[in-house]
Amino acid sequence: MAKKIKKIGVMTSGGDAPGMNAAIRAVVRACTYYNIKCIGYYRGYEGMIENDFIELTSRNVKNIINKGGTILKSARSTAFRTVAGRKQAYENLSAENVDAIILIGGDGTFTGGALFSKEYDIPVLGIPGTIDNDIFGTQFTIGYDTALNTVVEAVDKIRDTASSHNRLFFIEVMGRDAGFIALNAGVGAGAEEILIPEEDQPLEKLIKSLKRSKRNGKTSSIVIVAEGDKTGKNVFELAEYVKDNMEDYSPRVTVLGHLQRGGSPSCADRVLASRLGVKAVELLLEGEKDVMVGIRNNKIVATPIVEIMRCKNSINRELLRISDILSV
Repeated sequence: MAKKIKKIGVMTSGGDAPGMNAAIRAVVRACTYYNIKCIGYYRGYEGMIENDFIELTSRNVKNIINKGGTILKSARSTAFRTVAGRKQAYENLSAENVDAIILIGGDGTFTGGALFSKEYDIPVLGIPGTIDNDIFGTQFTIGYDTALNTVVEAVDKIRDTASSHNRLFFIEVMGRDAGFIALNAGVGAGAEEILIPEEDQPLEKLIKSLKRSKRNGKTSSIVIVAEGDKTGKNVFELAEYVKDNMEDYSPRVTVLGHLQRGGSPSCADRVLASRLGVKAVELLLEGEKDVMVGIRNNKIVATPIVEIMRCKNSINRELLRISDILSV
């Protein structure tokens, strides 16, 4: 029989994502609703090891649903990767009578949580918070929608300059291992070409596409490049290659960088975070553990963390075809 949950610890880990605060708020207020105590650990696993936490009530998470970042801070913990680090974390949790942990983060966060749960038999529940949208078991991750809107808004502004000066702009977006942001923002912003890690596109194809755009009367172009794209070593090398092979263009490079992580979360991210946060608490109370809550076809679902670690989210290749058609 599952142990009765009386106290839950919550933390954010890995890269921050807009909507994490909304998820924290939902977890805390769901705990209050079900008469469960809740504490928040600062800086993810580092806070668990250092016993750096705060007691959370519905009142001290007020007015955070609209804030970007995370009030609990975030960090990647080297110490938690060691047996001694995890042992210290468990001893601290036991001393505070924490019965279960809710982890808000990405696959690295869940990998650590799964190992910790296996070693010490403590229930772990994951909530996907990452702008990359690359976690299996959910159609959307917290922060992804906001990041997309941030990128599209930035590209729209850059296009004004590109059109005014008849220039080609290479815009690098986040996505070291996945091209979800690049692909969807590229289609949404009307990019002429989209380069993502999932497609090993030869440089000659890029030149061919840009020349086609020229022949069709385009005087400026936008190329969206995911940071993990394998076409060239980096976005600056791509721009240099095009400059050497297309004299008519004067390429410029913009790297959006961490701009994509910040800002007030969109309504979609606030609603998603709220739904996932409440369900995470309810699943723990029902005796579930070692699963991640996600959303599919507008329904909240739970996926075993071991399955999430084993599988990958796939991009929508139909969007690549559509992008190619619309770039003429």
